[in-house]
Amino acid sequence: MNKYFIISALLAITVQLSAQKDTTVVDTFRFTTIKENKITPVKNQASSGTCWSFSALGFFEAELLRLGKPEVDLSEMFVVHHSYSDKADKFVRMNGTINFAGGGSFYDMIYAFKNYGIVPDSEMNGLNYGEEKHRHGELDALTESYVKTLIKNPNKKLSTAWKNGFDGILDAYLGECPKEFTVNGKKYTPLTYAQSLGLNMDDYVSLTSFTHHPFYSKFVIEIPDNWRWEESYNLPLDEFMAVFDNAIDKGFTIAWGSDVSEKGFTRNGVAVNPEVKKENLPGTDQAKWLNISQKEMEEKIYKVQGPQPEVKVTQELRQQDFDNYQTTDDHGMVIFGTAKDQNNTKYYLVKNSWGTDNKYKGIWYASESFVMHKTINIVVHKDAVPKEILKKLEIK
Repeated sequence: MNKYFIISALLAITVQLSAQKDTTVVDTFRFTTIKENKITPVKNQASSGTCWSFSALGFFEAELLRLGKPEVDLSEMFVVHHSYSDKADKFVRMNGTINFAGGGSFYDMIYAFKNYGIVPDSEMNGLNYGEEKHRHGELDALTESYVKTLIKNPNKKLSTAWKNGFDGILDAYLGECPKEFTVNGKKYTPLTYAQSLGLNMDDYVSLTSFTHHPFYSKFVIEIPDNWRWEESYNLPLDEFMAVFDNAIDKGFTIAWGSDVSEKGFTRNGVAVNPEVKKENLPGTDQAKWLNISQKEMEEKIYKVQGPQPEVKVTQELRQQDFDNYQTTDDHGMVIFGTAKDQNNTKYYLVKNSWGTDNKYKGIWYASESFVMHKTINIVVHKDAVPKEILKKLEIK
């Protein structure tokens, strides 16, 4: 066989393989980790609306690792039990005018830790009702019906038994909160165990970025799950994002509250913020001529197979979507690092609480655009905040 023919054939094969490789790069994400801080293993909230407890405790478990302490597995359902009980009391006192559902905020865990303590998950896993995973549909329906019956006031005044009855439901499903237990041969109460961990809840701050309140002040974020009316410090968007990067660079993790109902937040480990041009949306002449439905157009736009142009997020866009209910408070997670894709686009590493049955074993890659656009608030240690920002917020 002619050697030039052989060389030409080999070159053709090489070009073909190279083209195939390039196509693969375009059609899939290829992530490279830039910085990764320590976290505890991914858990599974399963069919419960308790991400706020899982993410807050996951954040504080990571804080203990940062401080060089042993890994611990803390009880989400201990926090849930106390928080549901407190929420019922406030709902009744407010005559049913606040939200009563399974959701909550990071502050619920902080409040519980300070006032009730904490216990290891081995002491209270919350699975007292014949299930292997958390399934709160029945529990949430019962507790909601209970408190809604109370505010109807059928006896014309509240009985002295209502709170014990409510807590009895929680005890039956989640288990009674331990009063005393032993860890490594030493006896603790929930409060003394919390103290033994060495975390000061006053060292942690909640931050956000919206324009309907003054910057560098505190305000109560107006979301239904913020039923304790926790206050957050308000920062301009550029300074808000500077906290993310400073925290990660210095070895801190971040409790992250975000909107995951967005179509760009996939169920397979990627959260992106695709740029959608109005002229390509249904309702335009082009869409009518091509007979493209809303569903078909969205499936095409949000078929996340690889990097694509993303929204250029501004302070005004964040506010607009929050005001219009297009950015909602859906889910709590933990940000613990940064990465980049094959186009050098920046992503944040996110620990979720939906188990490990996804492409990245329970970890998500959230693009910088998504995080800028869809973050409701974060909680960080105050030492993770740049000093010049702390000064503006008058935090010492």
